[in-house]
Order: sequence, then structure tokens, then C-alpha cells
Amino acid sequence: MSKQKLVQSITSKDQDFAQWYTDVCLKAELMDYSSVQGFIIYRPYGYAIWEQIQAYLNNKFKETGHENVYLPLVIPESLFQKEKDHIDGFAPETAIITTTGNDNLAERLIVRPTSEVLFAEHYAKIINSHRDLPKLYNQWCSVVRWEKTTRPFLRGKEFLWQEGHTAHATSEEAISETLQMLNIYDNLGKELLAIPFITGQKTEKEKFAGAVNTYTIEALMQDGKALQSGTSHYFGNDFAKAFNIVFQDENNQEKPVYQTSWGVTTRLIGAVIMVHGDDEGLVLPPHLAPIQVVAIPIQNQREEVINHLPKIEEVLKKTNLRYKIDNSTRRPGWKFSEYEMKGVPVRLEFGPRDIENGVVVLAKRNTREKITVKFEDLEKTLVKVINEVHQEMYEKALDHLNSNIRVAKTYDEFKEFLELGGYVKMSVHGEEAEDKVKEDTGATARVISEENLITKVCPVTGKDSNVTILFARAY
Repeated sequence: MSKQKLVQSITSKDQDFAQWYTDVCLKAELMDYSSVQGFIIYRPYGYAIWEQIQAYLNNKFKETGHENVYLPLVIPESLFQKEKDHIDGFAPETAIITTTGNDNLAERLIVRPTSEVLFAEHYAKIINSHRDLPKLYNQWCSVVRWEKTTRPFLRGKEFLWQEGHTAHATSEEAISETLQMLNIYDNLGKELLAIPFITGQKTEKEKFAGAVNTYTIEALMQDGKALQSGTSHYFGNDFAKAFNIVFQDENNQEKPVYQTSWGVTTRLIGAVIMVHGDDEGLVLPPHLAPIQVVAIPIQNQREEVINHLPKIEEVLKKTNLRYKIDNSTRRPGWKFSEYEMKGVPVRLEFGPRDIENGVVVLAKRNTREKITVKFEDLEKTLVKVINEVHQEMYEKALDHLNSNIRVAKTYDEFKEFLELGGYVKMSVHGEEAEDKVKEDTGATARVISEENLITKVCPVTGKDSNVTILFARAY
């Protein structure tokens, strides 16, 4: 049954998904454009979402022994050049400072696109003995990558992120760290974002510049495109050799350290918008939402409503939920639309008749379902509904993901499935097949599947299959 569209200024998803996304970013006041293309302003509501992600991850990082640090914004060009694969991967995107405005610099400075080389230089200074290991550092900062095509949160010339950089005595320890952080990111999706990620290893062609192995979390948007939402990299000791990061082991033997790097960005905000949003705007997972419950009094000038407000607030405080009471003079209908657009998970309504009957009305943003609750049951019901909404949103996204993973045994079948959106699983002959698929269809390898080969012969090249890959078109 068709619903009347409450927010007319937001383009329908079915009409134009890209415009819908931009409309939601602007109308829900998550961001604004700055005077420099590709650099956005994070408005309070958008930044508050990022703060919830930060809080969750900071807690997990510290539980696992990691410490926060901050390294410089700029990197000397000579230092940046030290790890060849790394510089080759980032050179096209680097912004370079050449002058102060009065004088040319003696050495050009790279505005950090990532901080591997800075951490490597620092670790070379402070690591001497096995007793100095492991080093488990994380940095919250922004980075600059001069992207040609930009879109709010998904791809920008500057974005916010965290980047973890660790150093270990053994490869086993470093690999364990790499997978531990991948698991933390996967749980971030399950517990906070209500997003089911596909996790796995990237192909050689798609891995991070300078990494031995790259692992990824991939999310599926409602339009059928994939979004790489975070990565965890095992570096081996290539950086250690390039930067002379060595330590004396228990037998006084000099050895290079093994390193990892891992990060997620404000791209996660874009993922939340595109996984959960609808034609009325944002639909925020309740544990992530800056405002979890908004209370809207009806006929708020009436004496009985005014007198009831402190009682409502007393209950809301007891729940420990993030709440807002909107007692402004705007009409209730405007408020309903506004908080729908901002994706507030639960709306609490009460007017004179509700007060007389000893009830309040709860409206769930994700399903639009309304629940009448006795006032004395409000505290426990609110907490229960918040958890229900999270679970419902996660399961809806999981159903969408599972119903959009298809298995192709021929190349024609692959192309046909790709047009339906989502992931297509196919067994192929390595990079040769990857290149051909990308050239023919625009799809890229998202993760390597752990499953057995689907076909012995690669449908793309006609050669023996040696790997099964999930392909998708992606942002």
C-alpha cells in the first residue's frame, strides 16, 4: 500500500538514488558544502553520529590495549618516498605544500593521505628491545586525498578517520592483530550500525599499497552497490626494512618488527544513510542515533500537558537513553516530519486525552508502528523498543544482503546477475579474469570467498579456476 510522502523536498529513492542521498545529507543537516569542492562541513548532527562511532571504537580499542596518539599533518617528501609500493599507491592523490606564501620550502611537504611512514619513522626511534613490543597505537585525525569525483561522506578530498598502526615481534602476533581488528569492525556493524558486513581478504590487485594482505568489511547499499566500509592490513616487515625498525630479541639477535594498519572513516555515515534510509529521510539505528527518543507534547499550552512534562522527563532520565523534549511552538505535524527526516528511532507523543487515560504513544521510525503504553510501563517499554528497533533494522539489512548474493557458473549468467545488483560469486583465473570483468562490466573484486571452487574452468578466461571471488559494482 502506498504511503503519502511526508517530506516533499527529498527526492524519492526509486526516482534518483544519488539525488535522494544528497538530499538526505543536506535536509537532515548532517553536512554542508564548503567553498572548496570536495571539503565538507560536518554539521552538529552529522558530527554527533561520528562521535558515537568514535566512542564505541575507543572503548573497544582500549579494551584490547591500544593507546591513542597524534602525529603531524605533514610528511617530508623524502620520508614519504622510502616505501616504494606505498608511494606508488598514493602519489596520484597527494596534496603537496611547496611554499609558505613568502618563500619556497627547501623540501616539499606531503599533506598526509595516510600515516604509515610517520609511524614507521617514530617506531624506528622508540623500539630497541623485545621489551618495547608490541606497540599498539591508534590515531584519530583527518587525511587529504585529491579525489577527482567526490560525494558527501563517501568520497571526499578530506575525510575523518581513525588509523591504527601496530608493531609486533612475530608475524603470527601481527596477523592475529590484523584479524582481531577486522572482528572489532564487524561487531561495530552488528552492535552499533545495524549493518551486516561481508568480511574477507582482498585480492592482490585490490589490496592496500604496501600491504602483504588486506582484509575488508563490505556493506551492501539499497541500490545494490557495495561499499568498502573499513580495512585491516598485515604489512609483514617491508616497512620495517625500509625504515630500519629493528629490535633485539631474547637471544640478543637483531630482527625487524612486523606491522599492521587498520582504519574506518566517516564513510560509515554514508553507509548508514544508504543501508537504512527511506523516502522520508534518515532511519538511524537506535544505539547510534544522537537522539534516541524525542518526546512531543500535543496541545502543549494546555495546563495538564505542561504539568505532565516533568514526569515524562523523569522517566526519560531513568532510561539512560539520549532524549530530547521538543516543547517549541511549532505544530506537531511539522515536528513529526522533522524528526522522521532526522531518523530519530522512537517518537513519544502525549496530549490531554493520553494524560487522562494514563498512557503515552510510541512511534517506531523504522516501521512507523504506533504503540500505546501505560505510563507506569514507559521506562521498561522504551528500553525494550530501542533494542527491538535495532534488531529489526539489522535483520532487514541482513535479509537484503542474503537475497542479493548470487552464484554464477557462466559469464553470461554473471552479467545477468550483476544487473540485478548485489554480489555475484564466481570462480575465476586470478587477475586476468578480474581485469576482464572490470573492463566489461565495471564490477570489481570485493572479497575472496573461502568456499570451494564453483567451476573448475574460469567462465571469463577459459583457464583453470584458482579462486572464488565475490564481485559487485561499488561506490
